[in-house]
Amino acid sequence: MSRKYFGTDGVRGRVGETPITPEFALKLGWAAGKVLASQGRASVVMGKDTRLSGYLLESALEAGLSAAGVSVRLLGPMPTPAIAHLTRAFHASAGIVISASHNPYYDNGIKFFGANGKKLADEVEAEIEAWLEKPLTIDAPDTLGKATRQEDAQGRYIEFCKSTFPYGLDLSGLKIVLDCAHGAAYQVGPAVFIELGAEVVKIGCAPDGLNINRDCGSTHPEGLQRAVLEHGADIGIAFDGDSDRVLMVDASGEIVDGDEIITMIARERLSQGQDIRGVVGTLMSNLGMEIAIREMGLEFVRARVGDRYVMAELEGRGWTLGGEASGHVVCLDKTTTGDAIVAALQVLAPMVRTGASLQELRRGMNKFPQIMINVRVAKKCDPQADPAIVAAVLAAEEQLAGRGRVLLRPSGTEPLIRVMVEGEDGALVQGLAESLAETVRKALV
Repeated sequence: MSRKYFGTDGVRGRVGETPITPEFALKLGWAAGKVLASQGRASVVMGKDTRLSGYLLESALEAGLSAAGVSVRLLGPMPTPAIAHLTRAFHASAGIVISASHNPYYDNGIKFFGANGKKLADEVEAEIEAWLEKPLTIDAPDTLGKATRQEDAQGRYIEFCKSTFPYGLDLSGLKIVLDCAHGAAYQVGPAVFIELGAEVVKIGCAPDGLNINRDCGSTHPEGLQRAVLEHGADIGIAFDGDSDRVLMVDASGEIVDGDEIITMIARERLSQGQDIRGVVGTLMSNLGMEIAIREMGLEFVRARVGDRYVMAELEGRGWTLGGEASGHVVCLDKTTTGDAIVAALQVLAPMVRTGASLQELRRGMNKFPQIMINVRVAKKCDPQADPAIVAAVLAAEEQLAGRGRVLLRPSGTEPLIRVMVEGEDGALVQGLAESLAETVRKALV
C-alpha cells in the first residue's frame, strides 16, 4: 500500500524538516485522534526517547489529540516496547512513541501501536493519512481531550519485564555491563537487572538530549566490549536508543548479534519442552543461523527486513520467535513486539539455569563470514533498477558459485543502500562487498 508519510516504522525524518515539524505533528495527532474517536471515546498513551526534540513533538501531538477529543497519558522517556505493553495495560485505544530508534539525535520519528500493543495495520495508517488532507477542526470545548502524566509508568514496566524471567531464578552472582545508548531505557534498564539481583555496571545512561546513540549502544558496541574486559564482567548488554534492539558481548569481548541471540533462545525453548515449531529470520539473517535452526528440527523462513515483516510472518504461521541480526528480537510468548530487555532476559535465563557462560551457549551456531557496507545516497532509490549494479551483482554471485549470498536493499528508515555479501571464504566476501559498494557509489551517489 502506497503511503505518503508512513514508512516501515512510522513517520521519520530530520527535525525541522517535513514531516518532523511541530505543525505536522499537531496535524498528525489530530488526524490519528479523529480516526480513533470515530470508534467512540478514545484515549492514548504516549512516550518518547531522550532526544531534545521529543519535548517539541510531544507538546504538538498532545495538542492535536486534544483537539480531536482524545485524552493522553504522558509516560515520559520510556522504551518503545514499554509503550506497547502499557497501551494494553491501560486499555488505551492506541500508543504513540516519539523516537527515531538507532538514528542520531537530529532525527526523530512518530510511530503508533494499536490497542493490542502491535503496530497499526496498513489500513489504519492509510485512514490517518486521508485525514491529514482535511482541514483541522477543533472539538467542542466540553469534549476536548485531557492530558495527565502517569507517574508510575516506569515501575509498571519494570515489573512486567521481571515477570518474563523464570520464577525461582535470579541474577545474583552475575556481573553485567549495561549500555543503554543514552536512550529511553537509561532508567528502567538498569533497574530490571539490579532488582533481579545482578551487579550492574552502567554506561550510556547519562542522556543530555543530544548524545543518544552517539558512539554507544547496539550500533556502536566498541565501548561495551572494552568495558566488559575492563570490569571482568560475565556479559555485556547493549540497547539502541528506544530499546527495541539488543546486542550482547561475551566475557572475552566478542559481539553476540541478534541471529545468535535468537538461536540461543530457540534452543532454550526446546530444552524446556516448548513447541515453537519454527523461527522467522530475514533476508539479512546469517546462513549459519538458518543451518543451526534447521539442525534443531525447526522450520526457518526469511521475511523482508523490518520487524513489521517478521511480525507478519510470525502471526501468519502461529509462531512465537523471530527477529533480525541487528538485534530486533521478537518473543511473542512474552510480549507483542521486539523488546530488548525481555530478549536479554531470555538469554540470561539459561545462563543461570545451566551455569553455562555466554561463550558456551553461543557455540551451537557457526556464523558464515558476512560483510555489510552502507552506501549513503542522495535519496531513497531501488539499486536493482541500475544496469551496472545488476551486472555487478550477477558477477559476484558467479564468483560465490552457490556457496554464498548477495543482497542489495535500500534502508527503510535512512537514505542508504545496504550492500551485503555472505559466503564461506571471508577474503572473497570482503572483496566482493567492497567492489559492489564502489559500484553502487559510482552509479547512485
